[in-house]
Amino acid sequence: MRTRELPGRGERVADWFDGRLGVHTLGRKYLRKVFPDHWSFLLGEICLYSFVVLILTGVYLTLFFHPSMNEVTYHGSYVPLNGVRMSEAYASTLDISFDVRGGLLMRQVHHWAALVFIAGMLTHMMRHFFTGSFRRPREVNWVFGWSLLLLALFEGLFGYSLPDDLLSGTGMRFVNGALLSVPVVGTYLSMFLFGGEYPGHDIVARFYSLHILVIPGIMAALVVAHLILVVYHKHTQFAGPGRTERNVVGTPFMPVYLAKAGGFFFLVFGALALMAAVASINPVWSYGPYRADQVSTGAQPDWYLGFAEGLVRIMPGWEITLWGHTLVLGVLIPIVVFPLLLVLIGVYPFVEARVTGDKGEHHLLDRPRNRPVRTGIGAAWISLYLVLLAGGGNDIVATRLHLSINTVTWAIRIAVLVVPVAVFVITRRICLGLQLQDRDRALHGRETGVIKRLPHGEYVEVHEPLSQAQLHTLTAHQRPGELVRHEPPGNPR
Repeated sequence: MRTRELPGRGERVADWFDGRLGVHTLGRKYLRKVFPDHWSFLLGEICLYSFVVLILTGVYLTLFFHPSMNEVTYHGSYVPLNGVRMSEAYASTLDISFDVRGGLLMRQVHHWAALVFIAGMLTHMMRHFFTGSFRRPREVNWVFGWSLLLLALFEGLFGYSLPDDLLSGTGMRFVNGALLSVPVVGTYLSMFLFGGEYPGHDIVARFYSLHILVIPGIMAALVVAHLILVVYHKHTQFAGPGRTERNVVGTPFMPVYLAKAGGFFFLVFGALALMAAVASINPVWSYGPYRADQVSTGAQPDWYLGFAEGLVRIMPGWEITLWGHTLVLGVLIPIVVFPLLLVLIGVYPFVEARVTGDKGEHHLLDRPRNRPVRTGIGAAWISLYLVLLAGGGNDIVATRLHLSINTVTWAIRIAVLVVPVAVFVITRRICLGLQLQDRDRALHGRETGVIKRLPHGEYVEVHEPLSQAQLHTLTAHQRPGELVRHEPPGNPR
């Protein structure tokens, strides 16, 4: 008679947790979850892994940074600034850069990771925008992602300002001017933020609390909620054989996708470390400590806020006086337009659903060419962003191209009004042309480049019929209402 073997220690531990937490049931359900295999889905992973790198390097930097504006005399390894009066924040940044082992590398990894994080989020959201994955039931998840992007912009601004160097101080002067332009309450907002008359003595400490605690906590919560909704709603996928609105075709999370994700994390981390090791960024020792009576030349914000400065630089210096209050429209209008450009992204899913009357659920992605109006809007938004980004560096553009800064400014003012409209029209026409090309391919097949002479002397090109998989990719979509043309009877298109 065979005796029953007693369970091992590992099995007993697993049974204990399963009986109290249901880990076996959860694991069986979610560890085999299927993930589509497409390169564009890696954009979201780049954002996630960059955020993890930001947290890790940020924790290291907090051990050595002193968020204080108390003045000290610097005596450190960077000889050119020895004996110079500066804030403790700036002095500790110099110490991290020159005296803390690995400090400069961590600073640069942190800064590069921030830039890649925001660039990844913007690209990730544009991928979702152009493919229509924001539609029902994912509107809330789109808002979560948009909120992460918005918070990341201000998180980057706060972190950029912490060293209290001359370049970041110039950015704070810009923020102070924007606050002062707000009617009636502008002065109170400035006094509240800076703790008194600009530049005050509390701004670094306040930004430090926001930068390492408040905003990262909110962002971490949004990331978790975002991932939970991704799992709950399941992944979207591009149309193809065997792919429907009710299934997902791809690889399971465990072990295939987990192995890929783990390897990709180290690739992202390695790429950030390589960039930080070979490309210097934000060398605060070159700018010197901030002083309110000085402004650094060629001051440029990080790229993600360059369009906001571009709005201010190209705006005419208009001022009006109403009821005893002076309204600085040259600053007030840009700081109103700036959030509107971002809000346009956040509310677009709801606007499109209302305009098109689309109330159905969508799990298959659109090809951008099949949604020419949406694609045109997205391309126009990107073109406006790039034009304003150039406006934020109009002085650099004028210097490099040996042009008058007035010429550059007026060119950008005109481009702001003309370029987005032109890009929308051109993009829409390109999408419609690509649709006609797809229709011809579906009807006649693929051009082979082989010329054949018919018996009666006519020369024709031989077309190769498409496979069923290729035909499915070209035809597996609904024709959106925005493209429907009502042709008269007897004149089919």
